[in-house]
Amino acid sequence: IFNQLYNNIIPNLITPNPTLSSKVQFIIRQQIQPWHPSSTLTHEAALAVLSLSNSSPQLFYKFSSALFAAQKSYFDISLVNETRNATYRRLAKLASDSVGLDEEAVYKLLAIPEQAGEDGALNAGNGVTADVKLVTKINRLLGVHVTPTVIFNGVVANEISSGWSEDQWKEWLEKNIV
Repeated sequence: IFNQLYNNIIPNLITPNPTLSSKVQFIIRQQIQPWHPSSTLTHEAALAVLSLSNSSPQLFYKFSSALFAAQKSYFDISLVNETRNATYRRLAKLASDSVGLDEEAVYKLLAIPEQAGEDGALNAGNGVTADVKLVTKINRLLGVHVTPTVIFNGVVANEISSGWSEDQWKEWLEKNIV
């Protein structure tokens, strides 16, 4: 659904249409799938990009597009023998290569400390853990459990499918955006 929206619907249907562009806003919210442990790492990287880009949706979307293009290299089987911080290194490089952010700044937000904190903490998380908690809380409050879940005007729109064509999106937008 992301690729269809990012590559087709927004540039072809929303942006050139003043009626739609003044009334429609797409918000991508992370939904970690705990049954895919590596999804936490990729979502954390996207949150780091958002944080370092001063909450710029354009860079977040561009990074998300690059991440979807490279997604198979971040699937569970692909990461089974890689350390968490090694994966964070690759994600930081992807952020640098795709949107021009400082690779070390991204990695610094993602890296898990290799030693206990001054207070003895062994499970302190990383620089985006608070963001992960916030996004998870929002999704739980909205009843989001799977991806993609589309919410329209605060209500889950179960009729929208990730496999929709541009024509199906056009029909739905014309029917629902008044």
